[in-house]
Amino acid sequence: MSDRQDVLKVLVTGAYGLIGNLIYAHLAAQPDRYVVYGSSRRPHPSLRASGMTYHDIPKDKLRLAELTDIGAVQHALEGVDIVVHMAADASGSAGWESVLHNNIIGVHNLFEACRLTGVRRVLYASTNQVVFGYRDTEPYKSLFEARFDTLDPATIRPIEHVQPARPLNDYACSKVYGEALAHYYAHVHGLSCIVLRVGWVTADNRLPRPAARALWCSQRDCVQLVERAINAPADLHYDVFFVQSANTYNLVDIQHARAVLGYAPEDGV
Repeated sequence: MSDRQDVLKVLVTGAYGLIGNLIYAHLAAQPDRYVVYGSSRRPHPSLRASGMTYHDIPKDKLRLAELTDIGAVQHALEGVDIVVHMAADASGSAGWESVLHNNIIGVHNLFEACRLTGVRRVLYASTNQVVFGYRDTEPYKSLFEARFDTLDPATIRPIEHVQPARPLNDYACSKVYGEALAHYYAHVHGLSCIVLRVGWVTADNRLPRPAARALWCSQRDCVQLVERAINAPADLHYDVFFVQSANTYNLVDIQHARAVLGYAPEDGV
């Protein structure tokens, strides 16, 4: 089956993380469309995935690699068409050294290994946190403070992907660097690079707190948008999309994803 031309060979990095495992499981359930590999630094779920049922990755589909080891990353990418890059220090809580190794050095290694091995497309998982610096400006200030009763959703102009990034911590800054690498590898090296600024996805698939109404993304909406990006036309060279559900009070714009990728969110709060 893997020799068929219409079957995509996809590698999901961070495949034992929360979102990575959801994506792996969704794609692996469609063997007529995808041959799916998972890459991870460890052969078991991350702490972030605790509390959810995870999909076990068969040994022949699991490729262990540290992102800081470019040789190991190249080996993991052998024969792959598309990479969904979800591996990262997901919060920066482990400190700058972790962010540096995983989200700076490791991401550079990932893009360079994709170039060297002939990968056609990279989906780079960024975060909606790259625009959290707008939180001091209305109406976004009211959204972050969960003062929804003072807002008319019809008058809110969500933050768009073309607006400047405004990160507020090392983690978000590292994601802006990754977005810049995606632009560089797309425009200089001809690699199709799609940036996905992922919203708040939780292990229990529930809203974690009231303010998250403006940030939340359901698991199935997240996975849907990722799959649509995987199958986007080959001439989609570089673009940036926010990944959130159809929330009444969305901080960021999802219309761009609707228009370009055909994204059709099924959930919202």
